[in-house]
Amino acid sequence: MKKSDFYYDLPEELIAQTPVEPRNASRMMCVDRATGAVQHRHFYDLGEMLRPGDLLVMNDSRVLPARLYGEKEGTGSFVEFLLLTQHGDKLWEIICRPGKKCKPGARFSFGGGKLTAEVVEVLEDGNRIVQFACEGSFYAVLDEIGQMPLPPYITEKLQDKERYQTVYSRELGSAAAPTAGLHFTKEMLADLQAQGIGTAYVTLHVGLGTFRPVKEDDILKHHMHTEHFLLPQETADLINETKAKGGRVISVGTTSCRTLESAAQRCGEKLTACEGDTDIFIYPGYEFKVIDGLITNFHLPESTLIMLVSAFMGYEHTMAAYKIAVEERYRFFSFGDAMCIL
Repeated sequence: MKKSDFYYDLPEELIAQTPVEPRNASRMMCVDRATGAVQHRHFYDLGEMLRPGDLLVMNDSRVLPARLYGEKEGTGSFVEFLLLTQHGDKLWEIICRPGKKCKPGARFSFGGGKLTAEVVEVLEDGNRIVQFACEGSFYAVLDEIGQMPLPPYITEKLQDKERYQTVYSRELGSAAAPTAGLHFTKEMLADLQAQGIGTAYVTLHVGLGTFRPVKEDDILKHHMHTEHFLLPQETADLINETKAKGGRVISVGTTSCRTLESAAQRCGEKLTACEGDTDIFIYPGYEFKVIDGLITNFHLPESTLIMLVSAFMGYEHTMAAYKIAVEERYRFFSFGDAMCIL
């Protein structure tokens, strides 16, 4: 298949710039995986779509406030850092703008001196290795002065940092939110559990590669970015038990899906705890080994994420559903509406 097969025309005004309040008031398109039949609901109706014995698997990764604005020591000129990967104690790989200011030995100050940084190395791809220094906890300072690394298509300032975190986030390490989970409230999760619907957690730290466009028209030539994942034994046991009892395993988001399918590639259909890096690329023709349902948002045209959805729901059903979503003026992308595929 070609990248252009996954194109659809999206009016810019349908790209959600702000989250809906309350979280679970967003609209939800429910699609029958077998027939492609569509229902228009709201996210708070999810319990009506699920059955006792079903299991929701969620990504509990928490987003780092990884965007820093500061100045170059000596000149006071503006600089922007975006944290990518930790390489050691306060040692990080970053993207910086403007790059010409970030030569080895250059020093920078953030938050009025609460955090300082020195460029250690310039990598081949233009990223920098930077050594930070601060009083006390690096993460506490980052939480105080850092900004959320919102996707490039969101141009409005986020008023509340927590709205770009899921209510169950706990493992710090993502450069972007696992956005399918943004629709859940704590009260809604409690209601679902009271209904007999289980919840389980995996961790996949979302990298900025999730926004990297597919450049090759032949999608098989696309090199997928790598992300770190963890499947705990408790979650593996719950999935195995759910399957054995005839329940459905429903992935909340593409990141949870990629974690579960990566784990299945390593350990087979009976899952056990595992951890590692994955560059799994799921596109039409892929045979799913774990998930029976998928809750997700509406994704960018020609992205690896719409390719994953097409693999699960079928290409024709997916493109038809997206056409309906545009016609019905659903809200798209990170702060947009949800899709439930069962």
